[in-house]
Amino acid sequence: MLRVSRTKLGRLSPGLSRGLHHKAVMALRREDVNAWERRAPLAPRHVKGITNLGYKVLIQPSNRRAIHDKEIRLIDYEKMVDHRGIRVVAFGQWAGVAGMINILHGMGLRLLALGHHTPFMHIGMAHNYRNSGQAVQAVRDAGYEISLGLMPKSIGPLTFVFTGTGNVSKGAQEIFNELPCEYVEPHELKEVSQSGDLRKVYGTVLSRHHHLVRKTNGVYDPVEYDKYPERYISRFNTDIAPYTTCLINGIYWEQNTPRLLTRQDAQSLLAPGKSPVAGVEGCPALPHKLVAICDISADTGGSIEFMTEYTTIERPFCMYDADQHIIHDSVEGSGILMCSIDNLPAQLPIESTEYFGDMLYPYVEEMILSDATQPLESQNFSPVVRDAVIASNGMLSNKYKYIQKLRENRERAQSLSMGTKKKVLVLGSGYVSEPVLEYLSRDDSIEITVGSDMKNQTEQLGKKYNINPVSLHVGKQEEKLSSLVATQDLVISLLPYVLHPLVAKACIASKVNMITASYITPALKELEKSVEDAGITVIGELGLDPGLDHMLAMETIDKAKEVGATIESYVSYCGGLPAPEYSDNPLRYKFSWSPVGVLMNIMQPATYLLNGKVVNAAGGVSFLDSVTPMDYFPGLNLEGYPNRDSTKYAEIYGIPSAHTLLRGTLRYKGYAKALSGFVKLGLINRDAFPALRPDANPLTWKELLCDLVGISSSSKCDVLKEAVFKKLGGDTTQLEALEWLGLLGDEQVPQAESLVDALSKHLAVKLSYGPGEKDMIVMRDSFGIRHPSGHLENKTIDLVVYGDVNGFSAMAKTVGLPTAMAAKMLLDGEIQAKGLMGPFSKEIYGPILERIKAEGIMYTTQSTIKL
Repeated sequence: MLRVSRTKLGRLSPGLSRGLHHKAVMALRREDVNAWERRAPLAPRHVKGITNLGYKVLIQPSNRRAIHDKEIRLIDYEKMVDHRGIRVVAFGQWAGVAGMINILHGMGLRLLALGHHTPFMHIGMAHNYRNSGQAVQAVRDAGYEISLGLMPKSIGPLTFVFTGTGNVSKGAQEIFNELPCEYVEPHELKEVSQSGDLRKVYGTVLSRHHHLVRKTNGVYDPVEYDKYPERYISRFNTDIAPYTTCLINGIYWEQNTPRLLTRQDAQSLLAPGKSPVAGVEGCPALPHKLVAICDISADTGGSIEFMTEYTTIERPFCMYDADQHIIHDSVEGSGILMCSIDNLPAQLPIESTEYFGDMLYPYVEEMILSDATQPLESQNFSPVVRDAVIASNGMLSNKYKYIQKLRENRERAQSLSMGTKKKVLVLGSGYVSEPVLEYLSRDDSIEITVGSDMKNQTEQLGKKYNINPVSLHVGKQEEKLSSLVATQDLVISLLPYVLHPLVAKACIASKVNMITASYITPALKELEKSVEDAGITVIGELGLDPGLDHMLAMETIDKAKEVGATIESYVSYCGGLPAPEYSDNPLRYKFSWSPVGVLMNIMQPATYLLNGKVVNAAGGVSFLDSVTPMDYFPGLNLEGYPNRDSTKYAEIYGIPSAHTLLRGTLRYKGYAKALSGFVKLGLINRDAFPALRPDANPLTWKELLCDLVGISSSSKCDVLKEAVFKKLGGDTTQLEALEWLGLLGDEQVPQAESLVDALSKHLAVKLSYGPGEKDMIVMRDSFGIRHPSGHLENKTIDLVVYGDVNGFSAMAKTVGLPTAMAAKMLLDGEIQAKGLMGPFSKEIYGPILERIKAEGIMYTTQSTIKL
């Protein structure tokens, strides 16, 4: 904003000072908005003109400024308009020039990422040139190569669409005109985009009447549109965009007016389709016509709805993936290249300054002569300057008094928003809860309550995170649970799976959304209709397994379907393990939470599909029969066994063509054999065992084992060992495992409801992670993908994550973070679907798979093709 002052001389004798004043002084402050701001409002020749008039100019030094040691004070110019309401001082033309240079550079990078070297590769960013003349020469050189036919034929004719007819659009067209170009009418765009001359590029300039039509009859009335824009729709998405290679947007969007492109439009435009230009191996056709958008208006969430973030001069480009509704800093991957820098003229600072100064200079003297101590009405301003004076003598001018009301409204809204935080209830305070709390705590607008009956754990969490701890035993305090849920926007249940239906019922009653990492059990599935009737969203299976395994599978399956391929086989194994150096025990395993679920898992039967035949694997004593060595990651010496019912995923994943479907668990070799010994002895038994209850006499493990093998509790150790050895079928390895774990000694058995609960408590102590010890998770997904050509693609996805020393475990990260991300997406409205569901849709899995990479959870893929 420009400010001027008139100063009196001070401390002069009365005779000398009477009536003596300096002329007005203007000062030019240092540009410090950002590192790229090298412009000034006036150039040296403008300053010289002002000083020649007898005015004083003060200059604040700046080595960053493109024009050194010649400064003028900034003035607010955005309200300086002529009698038609058109701004008389603006940088628009140079924004257009810089923006067009940038997007030609970006087109070169993007087309290269798609497999095409083009003449655009020789054009740099606008700020890499000393002036626009050098940039123009680079554009001309690229144009010369295009005119020689050096543009790859497989990408087809390139079309550029310019929206608007103002200075921004004209500046962009100035650069475009340096290419061998031909302008066509918008209705001709379809034809030239398909059969145009590859030795030139095509452009069209779009005005309102080309794409805006009345909703009722398809007619455009400019007078009516100005008054009632909500009566109109844009046909840009159907009539223009499908035939556009690069969109240069120079128009702003106003509320209630049609957008040029919405998120849904982008999804349609980026859908794979048949290209009019045939591609061959090594010379692929473009995946879709629309390659790039340069939004020079930098109007976030405006006419380009999905342009929600500015890019910067340092990072000028990003990719928008419409399917997953994510933006990532790159020129590679799926989507549209986006460029939306909000300070484009700063890339050409000298010419921008000259241009701006030429427009501002005619008004500078009357600004200098203004006297803020006098009423505004007494000043002899031209209408252009008078109407741009926002404040005078410390008060808003009459025309801009509304600003005070805007300020008050904004402050009121901010005050109200502070009281309307999004409320999240996290049930459970175990290992997985902390990554959830850490991730959600990054958003100050989320208020987190943690409900748990583990007081020590919640107190520790409260020291790290801003949470509201509530003492709650979900299974015994249903009324308290219901009242607590009723005050929340979202509930995240990290409790044992048997409690999820109870939590879900409370959420249904209060119509509150719910998230959980656990399986959608039959008991939870029974509530599906109630969830739908309540109009809420309940998402399960959001952890690692189940969770990330589903997401990685669905991403591969959906991509295969997009190209007409079918899935012939799917095999997925996953396991949470100690890092190899910490697997030094008979089970080669350690527990980071209650072992009950892990122990009971081997008692359950499993069903899978192998080469078209259903295989039923028994649990319990026959468990070992289903264990097979894994031939990948040989250094880890892994074994695996099937888990639950894999055949149902033919329907869930939508792959009825698969002849092999298997989901299993990974462990280090030796784990299964050790656990099989527990099964033989009857230790993995969920039935009530009264002798372990609190009111019973304490038992030692030696006494308990004597009872299980049918000998006297007073038997000597050698007798017990012999009896146990016989019960184990003479397996020395299993006997040694029991001895190592202290199950034949005099240590007291923990009080519990059942044998497996007691064993679980014992193992949780014996096989827990020590200080500085790390865990890891290993996942391998294998796919057989049959392509329309008949080729079979064998694709593998590997996910290996290590825990952080003195930080989050690998299991906690890979379960907690995807769960927290889904919760945040639900809170932010990214997930719109209602009902009971898993992470099987792109709307859910797409953003999560992208965002876990930023948290260091990386996966790799590899494919081999068989003819």
